[in-house]
Amino acid sequence: MSYLKFQKALMTNLQESLRREYLRTSRSGAYSSSTVVDCNTRKYHGLFVVPIPSIDDENHVLLSSLDASVVQHGAEFNLGLHLYKGGVCSPNGHKYIREYNCDKVPTTIYRVGGVLLRKETIMQNYDDRILVRYTVDDAHSPVTLRLRPFLAFRRCDELTHENYKALRDYKAISGGIKTTMYEEYPELYMQLSKKNEFVFSPNWYKNLEYYKEADRGYEFIEDLYVPGYFEVQMKKGDEVVFTASLSDIKTTELKKLFQKEVDVRRPRDNFYNALVAAAHQFHYKEVKKGTKNPDSVPEEEKEHYLLAGYPWFKVRARDTFISLPGLTLTVDEEGYFKSAMKTAEKGLYEFMTGKPLSVSIYEIEQPDVMLWAIWAIQQYAKKVGLPTAVEDYGKLVTDIITYIESGKHFNLELRDNGLLHTEGRDKPMTWMNSTANGKPVVPRTGFVVEINALWYNALKFFVEIASQKDDQQSVARYEKLAQKVRVSFQQTFITPAGYLFDYKEDGIEDWNVRPNQIFAVALDYSPLETAQQKTVLDFCTRELLTPKGLRTLSPKSGGYNPMYVGAQVVRDYAYHNGTAWPWLGGFYMEACLKVYKRSRLSFVQRQMVGFEDEMMYHALGTISELFDGNPPFHGRGAMAFAMNVAEILRTMKLIDRYNV
Repeated sequence: MSYLKFQKALMTNLQESLRREYLRTSRSGAYSSSTVVDCNTRKYHGLFVVPIPSIDDENHVLLSSLDASVVQHGAEFNLGLHLYKGGVCSPNGHKYIREYNCDKVPTTIYRVGGVLLRKETIMQNYDDRILVRYTVDDAHSPVTLRLRPFLAFRRCDELTHENYKALRDYKAISGGIKTTMYEEYPELYMQLSKKNEFVFSPNWYKNLEYYKEADRGYEFIEDLYVPGYFEVQMKKGDEVVFTASLSDIKTTELKKLFQKEVDVRRPRDNFYNALVAAAHQFHYKEVKKGTKNPDSVPEEEKEHYLLAGYPWFKVRARDTFISLPGLTLTVDEEGYFKSAMKTAEKGLYEFMTGKPLSVSIYEIEQPDVMLWAIWAIQQYAKKVGLPTAVEDYGKLVTDIITYIESGKHFNLELRDNGLLHTEGRDKPMTWMNSTANGKPVVPRTGFVVEINALWYNALKFFVEIASQKDDQQSVARYEKLAQKVRVSFQQTFITPAGYLFDYKEDGIEDWNVRPNQIFAVALDYSPLETAQQKTVLDFCTRELLTPKGLRTLSPKSGGYNPMYVGAQVVRDYAYHNGTAWPWLGGFYMEACLKVYKRSRLSFVQRQMVGFEDEMMYHALGTISELFDGNPPFHGRGAMAFAMNVAEILRTMKLIDRYNV
């Protein structure tokens, strides 16, 4: 039975179908994304969106869309769909859709009279190439397939408009053409596997509308350039593969290449398999900076990363370490864990030694990043065993602990009470990093709750490592420091009501009930007593828990703003003041199982239902960045977020462990 399949009734209902998006990615960070009816509703949507390192470090929309038309007996039936200014839909190709299936590759079935046309789209895994296969499953007579490319040639966070700088030149190549709109851009190769004719008919299609950008308070109208169209003759049983890429390809290889890519795809035929496929979308490979001939670098020598999300996130250090266990270890991919950690470890050492960063990882200087790195290694140890983990990463953990303890980190000060102090009044220093007017919306500063929970956990894990190495002197020393941290943590963060202060600085105590306290319960080593853990967990359950994770602020707190809608500044104030985040829910469920064991197992399993529902909405088969904190808990922000997918996968693995 198909898992991500939609019939005609839903597909022709634009109120439903325009809310559902697909996302396909390559290991280079390139992607293809639109709605299930191929109507772009974001400026980030595009059939072929690719990084252009020669210009900047952003993705660029080269091929926005590809409209297909079926021409039979002199009549043209356009299967495309666009929204134009004022919400006008044209040419309404969605009315021909009979079925959409996203289980393995996005597949759309169209019926036009007696013609049954199947379209399948796939992004090549290890190359910047989009492949679209059209198959005539049924036809009473020969038909002409007409393919009309809509070009943008712009950054994915910008819009383009008709202009006289745009180049119209093109050159015929094997099976198609190559062209570029601007001199600074590389040429786009568009080719077909079957003999075709390109008809040069340049035109600007004006005033296309992206309503999701309008909802977010951004400019939302753009023009797209169409250089002409390809025509190919088809009959029943024929298939043709269209490709767009930055490089030429032998057109005789296209059919085999398409099938080869299909064969290695994991079916999204259930919740777990969909999440595993989503996890792979965050894998990202890059040649080392400064490489003169990047095309000659073997795959094994490329640097491995995890993107924080799609469509606009880069590689971020904190997201990498939080996501790494869930995206790799829980799906038995220790190899990619080690590959990504190798790149991240290089960045950590460059930061600790004051060298320029040679890896493409942002925010590695944030004060909690190193502590999350130790947490990730701790999860690795649970997977492969402590002796192997010590051999692979024991030195890194030791160097991080020493670095922090010696006070070398510019924004981590080890105070006399054993706790870590950080300055976050003027610049956000934790994952709650939204700003307004240049200042943090949530200025978490001083003794921050999760930083010190992570610090205690890191010290206790380091004691494990020292014991494994039979370093009794270090065991005694850091066990003593950990005990000091434990006492100070309880004295500093526990409120009279029993939940934890979010941060504390020079007599200022943040009494808001926030989810960051859950880490003090969920981590392997908690600085709290069992009764204290239960009280914290109960507060999170009563005031923060939603079907989509934990709220970032209790509804009982002042400033509660659960709806992530409106202009940028409005959303900035809501970002961490009431919205719900699934990755926090992952740690919450881990805390439930840790404290209450099997007695909370069925409760945790019911919580997972709220996440499985998301497979059918927003970006199909993956999890959005965040959700409104109030019903009906709409998904918002980025269409795919690594930490969310990772923590749901990790929770599923925890459930399996308790089910044994």
